[in-house]
Amino acid sequence: MSRVVAVMLQKKLLFAFCALGAAAVLLGVAFSPWDTASAQLKFATPKKDAASPNHEFANQLSAAFRDCANEVLPSVVMIRTYSAPAGRRGGSPRGELGEGFGPNRVPNPFRGTPFEDLFQTPDFDEMFRGIPSRPRVAEGLGSGVIISENGYILTNAHVVDGQAKVLVRLHDGREFEAAEVKADPKTDLALVRIEGAGDLKAAVLGNSDRVQVGDWVVALGQPFGLEGTVTAGIVSAKGRGLGIAARENFLQTDAAINPGNSGGPLVNLDGEVIGINTAISTQSGGYQGVGFAIPSNLAKWVAERLAADGVVRRGYLGVAIQPIDANLAEQLGVDSKSGVVVTDVFPHTPAEEAGLKSGDVILSFDGKPVSSPNDLQGLVEEAALEQHHKLEVIRDGNKMTLDVVVREQPEDYGLVRSRGGRTAPPSRDSADFEKLGISVQDVTPELAERLGVKTEKGAAITEVEPGSPADLAGLEPGIVILEANRKPVAGVDDLRKAIQEQPLSKGLLLRVQSSVGTRFVAIRVAD
Repeated sequence: MSRVVAVMLQKKLLFAFCALGAAAVLLGVAFSPWDTASAQLKFATPKKDAASPNHEFANQLSAAFRDCANEVLPSVVMIRTYSAPAGRRGGSPRGELGEGFGPNRVPNPFRGTPFEDLFQTPDFDEMFRGIPSRPRVAEGLGSGVIISENGYILTNAHVVDGQAKVLVRLHDGREFEAAEVKADPKTDLALVRIEGAGDLKAAVLGNSDRVQVGDWVVALGQPFGLEGTVTAGIVSAKGRGLGIAARENFLQTDAAINPGNSGGPLVNLDGEVIGINTAISTQSGGYQGVGFAIPSNLAKWVAERLAADGVVRRGYLGVAIQPIDANLAEQLGVDSKSGVVVTDVFPHTPAEEAGLKSGDVILSFDGKPVSSPNDLQGLVEEAALEQHHKLEVIRDGNKMTLDVVVREQPEDYGLVRSRGGRTAPPSRDSADFEKLGISVQDVTPELAERLGVKTEKGAAITEVEPGSPADLAGLEPGIVILEANRKPVAGVDDLRKAIQEQPLSKGLLLRVQSSVGTRFVAIRVAD
C-alpha cells in the first residue's frame, strides 16, 4: 500500500509542478536554471559607418523603397464587404462584424490534459476576451487608395460589387461605413466615398503613359488581410488584355500581388500611383510572378466620370478592328508597327456615317497615333461626345482624313454572342484548294444560321489540313471567306478566280467571318 501511495503522491506532485510551470508562463514569470549574475552577454560592436561603398547603390534603392512606402501607406485603406445576415436589416458595421471580433468564448486549451480542471473557471474566458475569431458575415476583403482628401477612394468594382455594406479601415485604424459606392464594371473600377474622416492624405495619381517596361514599382495593400503590406518589382509589360473586363489595357508587374491586394495602388519610386492592382495569373491561387494593374490615366478618367455623373459615358465608332502583323502589313502596304485595320463597319453607326470601309487602316485619332486596338478604343471612348474628330486612314495605299462625330456607346455594345462549336459539314459540292490546305463550299442561308454568321454569301471552310498554310494562319472549319485579295467572294467560284489572278507566293489576303466576328488573314504559299 505504501508503494501505491508513494506513486500516487509522485503523480500529484508532478501534476502540481506542471501546473505551476504553466501558470508561471501565463503570468510572464521566467525561471532560469543558472545564476543570471554570472551569465553576461557581450554583443559585437557595430561599425561606425554601416554603409559600405560596395553597398551604396543597394542602400540608395532601399531608401527609395522606404521613402515611397512612407509617402503612400497613409493613403492605402482596407476594404471589407459584407451582407446582413438573414432576418436582420440595418445595424452598424461594427455591430455586425462584432460577431466575429467580439468577446467570443474561447475553448479551454488544456482540455484533455492534467491541467483541464485548473483552468475550468469563468475567469478563463475573461483572460482571452477580445481575441479575434473568424468573421461570420464578412463576404470579401480588398484594398483601396484615397485619391481625394474629402473622402473619395479608388478600388476595384469586384471588391465592392453587389455588397450590402462596405467598411473602410484607414491606415490610422479608424473605420467608416461607405456613404456611397459607384462602380464601372467595364473597367472593373469603383469609387467609394466616406464621410466624417476629416482631411485625408490623398495619393498622387501619376501619368501611366510615361511608364516604361523595366521601371521599378511598388505594390501596396492588404494581401490576406495583412495590413500595410509593401512589395516591390518591375513593370514586366504594357497593354495586356486578359479577357476579364470589357475595357482592358493592363500593366503587368512581377511585384507580389495576392488575394486582398485588389484595388490597392501600384506606385513608382516617386510615390505616384501609376496603376490599380486588379488581377493575377496563377495556377496555385497565389502569387506566381505575374500581376496586372489598371493604368492610372484610365482609372483617373473613370473616377472623374463616376464622381460627376455616377456612370461612365463612352464614345464609339461602330467598327470591328484587329492589329496588324508582318504578314498583314505586307498585303495592306503599311508599316506593321502602326495602325489598326478595320475588319467590319456596322450599320447606322458613326463609322458608317463617316465613310469608313472594311480594309481601311486607321493611323491616328485627333492627331494621336494608333498602334493597337487598345489605343484606338481608349482614345475614342474618352473623346468628347457629339463633336467632330479627325481620323487619318490609309485606303488602297492612299492616305486620307475622315471626319467622324463620336456618339455615346450603347449599353450592350461590344458584347459577343457566340454560337461556338459549330462547323460547316462536308458537302458533295465541296471544292478542294490543295495548295492552301482547305476545302470549301457555298454558303446558304441555312448554313449561315447554323454557323452563327450574319452573311448569306461566301465560301465556308469545311476542312483544314493539319500543318497546311491555312492551318498555320489560324483558319478553321466553320469560318466563312468573305473577300480574297480585296475582292468579294460570293461563293466557291469567286474564291477560285481570286486565287488564280495572283500567284500564292505573293500572298493571299482573306477577309473572313466566324461566330465571334470578322478579321483579316494573310496566307503565303511557297513555290
